[in-house]
Amino acid sequence: MPILLVLFLAVVAEITVMVTVGNLVGILPTILLLIAATFLGVALLRREGTKALVALQAAVTARRPPERELVDGVLVAAAGVLVILPGFISDILAILLLLPPTRAIVRRRLIRRAEVAVANRERRTIIVDSMVVDPDTDYPHPSGSDAKPTIFLPESRRETD
Repeated sequence: MPILLVLFLAVVAEITVMVTVGNLVGILPTILLLIAATFLGVALLRREGTKALVALQAAVTARRPPERELVDGVLVAAAGVLVILPGFISDILAILLLLPPTRAIVRRRLIRRAEVAVANRERRTIIVDSMVVDPDTDYPHPSGSDAKPTIFLPESRRETD
């Protein structure tokens, strides 16, 4: 789905929700609700952003892979962008991302998807002696002779008879 279409639908949804809430409770309470949600989001953003940074520093100091902490940092940053945008939907999404239990659910799903993507990745390029070689293409030898480069195929790429 094109990103512009997604952004357009998000803007339409935000305006629709704001108009609906404005019709239900009035203009001034709607504006006050938007301001209150933004202040709550900013307060959570400061707290969770600091916690994510401290956790990242602790992981690096402990010399362990900081994948969890990095994903948390990205999610907190995304929540920061969402909390700045005006609207109820973006504020609710930001606050949900800033709450540790819901952020943990999103983090687990993102890490799982990344692991699956890496596991399903096909390796099509082989590097031999710092030279990228496509095993399906004939390359002239760098010295000008007719000798072709030696290509060592991994076990998974070898043809079995």
